[in-house]
Amino acid sequence: MGCVHGKCCGRFPKSSDGDPREFRDAGPYSVQRKQHILTERTLELVPVPSHNFKLEYTVLTQRGYYPDSPDKENQDSFCVRTQVQGNPNIHFFGVFDGHGQLGTQCSNFVKDRLVEILANDPTLPDDPEKAYNSAFLATNNELHGSVIDDSMSGTTAITVLVVGNTLYVANVGDSRAVIAVKDGNRIIAEDLSCDQTPFRKDEYERVKLSGARVLSVDQVEGLKDPNIQSWGDEESEGGDPPRLWVPNAMYPGTAFTRSVGDSTAEKIGVVATPEVKIVQLTPNHLFFVVASDGVFEFLSSQAVVNMAAKYSDPRDACAAIAGESYKLWLEHENRTDDITIIIVHIKGLSNSAAGATDATDGSTNRGARRRRKGNSDSSFISGSEVFRSVRSDSSEMQSCQLVLSMNRSPAIVVPSPTCQSPRNGMWVRGAIQAATEAVDSAYTR
Repeated sequence: MGCVHGKCCGRFPKSSDGDPREFRDAGPYSVQRKQHILTERTLELVPVPSHNFKLEYTVLTQRGYYPDSPDKENQDSFCVRTQVQGNPNIHFFGVFDGHGQLGTQCSNFVKDRLVEILANDPTLPDDPEKAYNSAFLATNNELHGSVIDDSMSGTTAITVLVVGNTLYVANVGDSRAVIAVKDGNRIIAEDLSCDQTPFRKDEYERVKLSGARVLSVDQVEGLKDPNIQSWGDEESEGGDPPRLWVPNAMYPGTAFTRSVGDSTAEKIGVVATPEVKIVQLTPNHLFFVVASDGVFEFLSSQAVVNMAAKYSDPRDACAAIAGESYKLWLEHENRTDDITIIIVHIKGLSNSAAGATDATDGSTNRGARRRRKGNSDSSFISGSEVFRSVRSDSSEMQSCQLVLSMNRSPAIVVPSPTCQSPRNGMWVRGAIQAATEAVDSAYTR
């Protein structure tokens, strides 16, 4: 959701991390790569030998459409680092959503430094949670001390560290990770993170104790009573969310309560301390999604999982989710957000390797962050409808998917033009139509 000033395509690059480690031959545990014929994005496969399963993953990042700022950069970045510390059982996936004037620099800085600090922490294999906390705080301090002016800029960070058959999910901000769990003949979305915004009572109370004023833009502008400190929920009131302001001034206006950077907002409680969730994988865990909030602004976690589960190839899933997100943005706004998605399939995990119990906490999945009037998940089939034919003894995605033909959909559905008039309603309508046709085509192939 970003700051009040707004969020200051493509192919799967070799890695926004820039570290070629995951693309070298590294003996028996090296990453295998497959090239997608139409999208030209890479599908990676990396083993986790300690528990005899594999992770198959891909990434899509798409610059938003900003008609009033046609030269604005994609402020999202991502990092995939396999075999952290040279350990074939430790793998890192992260998405970083920058905001503010120097948001791109902030997200790239954190993307680079966070995983490096983790990789150099000798306590990581034995105490990943402690290492995670230390790495986030150290990265935040380094950003403050860098040449980047992070007084009014920063980044969210949603990261998943795979250590053997355990996921350590560390979140700062309002991007999201969600895992697909097979439950009988259904596939259920379970959130691996909880958006850190003033909608949460605990986060609201924490930042108020640090001196933050919490008001929506309408309240700041005198259109609504500032004394009413209740904003409903993100689904119904996300269009004008509560934001954080310093006393007696109209800045910084962040709609999140944690981030890396944002040194001004840090004075009113916006901290870089992550919330860490630990999940032990079982054969019922099919895949997980790590994505920026551009995806979840209008799509619920369950809708994203429903879409991803329709495709045997995660590249097709990324394309469909990005296309639907883009379409929904343009139905409600004259712009879109940047969109970045990592999808990781969990392949071949057996009961003997995973352990006998399911360590997920049964938490419910969250809805779309902002659901305007008339917007719903009606375009998506429910989990029970899509997967009513799932075989109960299956632990592989292939057994419970609607498998596509070999003719897969292109990677992204709508261009980000720089030459059209910023107010060109015809282009917006045409973009919505193009997005709709591309997503529909992907579903019917």
